Amino acid sequence: MKKDNLKHRDINWLYFNERVLLEAKSADTPLLERLKFLAIFSSNLDEYFKVRVSQLRQIKNLDKKFRKKLMFKANSTLQHILQIINQQQVEFGKVIASTLSELEEHNIFIRNTSNFTPEQKNFLEELFDKDIKQACEIHDGNAILTDGALYLAVTHPNSEYSIVKIPTEEQDRFIALPGNGHQFCYVDDIIRLNIEKLLPTKEATDCYSIKLSRDAELYLDDDYSDVELVEKIYNSLDKRLFGQATRLLYDETMPSWLLDAMKRDFKLGDVDLSPGGTYHNLSDFFSFPAPEGTEPLQYEEKPALPHPELSFTDDIFKSIATKDQLVHFPYQDFKVVEDFLSAAATDPTVTAIKMTIYRIAKSSSLADAILTALDNNKEVTLFVEAQARFDEANNIKWGRIFEEKGAKVIFSIPQVKVHSKIAMVYRTEAEIEKRYAYIGTGNFNAKTSKIYCDHGLFTAHKKITKDLGQVFQVLERKLIVPKLKRLLVSPFTTRITFMNLIQNEINSALNGKKASITAKMNSLEDSNMIKALYRAANAGVNVRLIVRGFCCYLTANENPGDGMKENVFITSIVDRYLEHGRIYLFENGGNELMYIGSADWMTRNLDRRIEVLTPILDEDIFNELKHILTLQLNDNQKARVLDINNTNKKVSLNDGDTPIRSQYAIYDYLKNKLNENR
Repeated sequence: MKKDNLKHRDINWLYFNERVLLEAKSADTPLLERLKFLAIFSSNLDEYFKVRVSQLRQIKNLDKKFRKKLMFKANSTLQHILQIINQQQVEFGKVIASTLSELEEHNIFIRNTSNFTPEQKNFLEELFDKDIKQACEIHDGNAILTDGALYLAVTHPNSEYSIVKIPTEEQDRFIALPGNGHQFCYVDDIIRLNIEKLLPTKEATDCYSIKLSRDAELYLDDDYSDVELVEKIYNSLDKRLFGQATRLLYDETMPSWLLDAMKRDFKLGDVDLSPGGTYHNLSDFFSFPAPEGTEPLQYEEKPALPHPELSFTDDIFKSIATKDQLVHFPYQDFKVVEDFLSAAATDPTVTAIKMTIYRIAKSSSLADAILTALDNNKEVTLFVEAQARFDEANNIKWGRIFEEKGAKVIFSIPQVKVHSKIAMVYRTEAEIEKRYAYIGTGNFNAKTSKIYCDHGLFTAHKKITKDLGQVFQVLERKLIVPKLKRLLVSPFTTRITFMNLIQNEINSALNGKKASITAKMNSLEDSNMIKALYRAANAGVNVRLIVRGFCCYLTANENPGDGMKENVFITSIVDRYLEHGRIYLFENGGNELMYIGSADWMTRNLDRRIEVLTPILDEDIFNELKHILTLQLNDNQKARVLDINNTNKKVSLNDGDTPIRSQYAIYDYLKNKLNENR
């Protein structure tokens, strides 16, 4: 058993990223799509080092009493993490090699300096002179490297070296080459080929790729509830730790003298060094060109479906007033959300629009709708999350733009993130103010809606919209504690309501009644919620969970022991789209209750963020969402079992079982419903 009967979240996260790598390795994944999973694995790991590893490194520098309060030994945890990562990196390299080899069988080649043809060399030399040379930055060996940027360490005689920044912002990472078939090269190799032109006064003996990850700031307020402790941690650290290097990814073929020199110049320790291959930032595989004629090597196109009601209505408000409407992304078109706000922006009876913005696209129809509403003198109130990790600058930029146009913009306060995905339109109908609400599981972002699996509820239900009005009053700092009838809102009612619902299932089981808890979420980490689930399992409640990311619940293995119960089954689905929806379903004595919303069962989502979950009250919508959830629960193609040993085994497919790939089954289900209704 693990300490406190919980899995360590940072270690368990690595097994989520392993599931991503398994999709890159799977023969069931189309060849060009495997590159995207390799990109996701690489991107995930970069963020992990910037945030999670940064925290562990800095925690181990605290006074012993503070480390004790955090309840784990950061140094031993870090060593364990790095051991797992190094093992995964070896597998990552093997998967890349096998994928590139298979691409060559389909006449797709990534060339390098060792096998460019004379024609290709001439082409690349001209391209270098014209577009690339002036964009390269050259530094001495002790340069201050930019976080996440790509560099070449160029060696010279007498143990000297230079640093060349690869201009990936100015140039595509992959360059199409002349020649037969589909031939490409990394922009890195164009610089390698022309390094003497770039450094004409120095003899270049070799080039090695390097990339430095820096601390993305602590973000400890996300994960530790003791505000005083957070402040002590900040104050206890040397100010030089801000932006400190946390990981040097380097070409493992580089000479030891060069590695030692970079350790010295960049102030790195052995724990900060990660050996890698010839190329880094493989997250750039996201942008690898899909050559014409390679459609069989890609996912079958599945265009977003129109919503059976909202995509065809002449009056979106009437449709919502008549009946609650549920939308599912990416299966259905995000345009219905944009249409909702666009209609509000131009409708003369609409007086006000209020919404939260957690991650907004750099340009979008949604932003245009907000600006149109302001041009039409609507009262617009926006709650912009200034602490959305890695999207802070873009969110603040848009917040300022909206503010200058006349919107009331409220930025989040420290220690409290606004993570809810909510909007409300106030409309005057027959001299009475009516409210129309949207409550979702995903961000107001058209781009991510194409790859994130999310759900959103449109409703004019009086009690729900009244509750949501109180949430907005809290956000406007007009109200401290909302009085809620229907919605679950963190940090006020979410935890206590879920705990009560779990206890209700326990009571039912103890009384011999049917009892079950079915939940789908991104991550499961909160110790009190997990302990409540343990109590439920011990009482005989059937617990069935889908957890995409890390899961700290200790499940039974194939030979249950240590008190783990067999009536708990947890799976994770990693497939074409990113599972992002949160759905919670309770048996409730035969009168089932279902909630959807923005909160995972993580401490930060329950206690330190503004989260909103709505009950599903419409019977038709309830049945539709339950059917979708059931398809996911029965997935036997892409679902993997989260067991005590982190084996990531696929769900067993027994003889006679119907193969169910839930994401495709959901698309087909919604497509059939659309055809039936039109």
